[in-house]
Amino acid sequence: MTRAVLSLGANLGDRAGTLRTALRALTGEGLVARSVLYETLPWGPVEQPPFLNAAAVVRGERDAAGWLALCHELEEAAGRTRGVRFGPRTLDVDVITVTGDDGTPVLSEDPELTLPHPRAHQRAFVLVPWLALDPRAELPGHGRVSDVLAGLPTEDVEGVVRWEQLA
Repeated sequence: MTRAVLSLGANLGDRAGTLRTALRALTGEGLVARSVLYETLPWGPVEQPPFLNAAAVVRGERDAAGWLALCHELEEAAGRTRGVRFGPRTLDVDVITVTGDDGTPVLSEDPELTLPHPRAHQRAFVLVPWLALDPRAELPGHGRVSDVLAGLPTEDVEGVVRWEQLA
């Protein structure tokens, strides 16, 4: 068994509906916990609409590659097309961390799936929802998520605004 932390985001179409659909699909895939939705400004160089973001924790028989495959399936079901890097998307689902039942993190430098996610420590939109789910969360190689978040620029953290409860 493995446990994965996933980050979900959408900024095209029915953002909330897309995230709810993806999170419902995770229920059948070992969903342990999910966050509320947060609205955030887009990250990166491309001008685009704001995102809605959420975090989810899943547990199951998948290995890291299996969790990535599930993320791609969810994106495809939402009509995701890969265009401009860091550009707008109907759904983006990233694997942030994967751990074994014994708590040992899966580490990977594979270009297809780097673990932990190589930019998670820079992204308040990943860390704020994750910390809300698990106040003791740790990002391998970076320490406690609460400490990593405290080291980010205040405006980045304050820019992650609770949007609504998930229905």
